[in-house]
Amino acid sequence: MPLPDEPNVLPLEGEIDLHVAPRIAASLSAMVKEKPARLVVDLSRVSYIDSSGLAVLIEGMQNVEAYGGKFVLAGLQESVRPIFEIARLDQVFIIFPHVDAALAAP
Repeated sequence: MPLPDEPNVLPLEGEIDLHVAPRIAASLSAMVKEKPARLVVDLSRVSYIDSSGLAVLIEGMQNVEAYGGKFVLAGLQESVRPIFEIARLDQVFIIFPHVDAALAAP
């Protein structure tokens, strides 16, 4: 659950796969409707993500960029980073080491 003072942070945890992706898509959709200047997805507690999870993140990024916002990821675990690198998504997404850095960045 996002903290009340940080409505633009979506903390995720566990394994992000086909079963979880639709719920994340719904959460992202609701956040995108608010049009935050910056939407941060906190992946610091995510142990695995598959292609359906990646697709949801890509769609979220496209939706945020469509209204001129910034979509960023934070806290990629060492076990998850290679999944992004193999798909070359580490070059597509803006990735910060942790949420505080993502929120503080210009």
